[in-house]
Amino acid sequence: MTPRRVSAPLWLGALLLAACNGAPDSSQRGPDGFPAPDRPVASIVSSRWSNEEARDRLNEAEEVMNRAGIHPGMTVADIGAGEGYYTIRLAQRVGESGRVLAEDIVPEVRDALATRVARERLDNVSVRLGDPDDPKLPEDSFDRVFMVHMYHEIESPYEFLWRMRPSLRPGGEVIVVDADRPTQNHGTPPELLRCEFAAVGYRLERMEPMPSAGGYLAIFRAEGERPEPEDIEACPAPDAPTDG
Repeated sequence: MTPRRVSAPLWLGALLLAACNGAPDSSQRGPDGFPAPDRPVASIVSSRWSNEEARDRLNEAEEVMNRAGIHPGMTVADIGAGEGYYTIRLAQRVGESGRVLAEDIVPEVRDALATRVARERLDNVSVRLGDPDDPKLPEDSFDRVFMVHMYHEIESPYEFLWRMRPSLRPGGEVIVVDADRPTQNHGTPPELLRCEFAAVGYRLERMEPMPSAGGYLAIFRAEGERPEPEDIEACPAPDAPTDG
């Protein structure tokens, strides 16, 4: 998901304003009232995070699915599914009685994954195209929503998380795997992730290191009423690292 481009004078003015206030400028909102993130958004550079053989040697998917409590009969969404590393393994884990919905926003990637699903005859998998600000998930449908190495690429995270919330069943959880580094470097600092989810009404259940997946795992649940878009406040950008 590519970040929005603005002219240099506007960008500089917004940066100076944020620096003077010491907080994000919540007046920077989209047409639906959602705040813009007060940090960079990483661009999509590949439909894969690493090759599947290397990931399996580290037992990545098995470890993540175990910690997420994935078992037969569950319904799971794989957001930003890419080439389908998790989609294929989730389908095997949930079995014939379960369902997996794999979603991506790049049509060519979605089409390639649909071809792979058909070739491997995964009848419990559906593949669909989402929007950069809306995963377009059916309401009250999912026990787990996976977001693996893709959160930092979401251009409108507050709107995306807000529109995703109704898709969770009671007790449903969002599983995030990401690297602990700045968003422009294809990761998400853990405290920023916690803050952005909390702004939309998600409670952090637990966060723990996940070396096999190249970072950490965080598990969230929706809590309370979903806030109105205009009541959501953007989280302040993390402090930039300093030399020396």
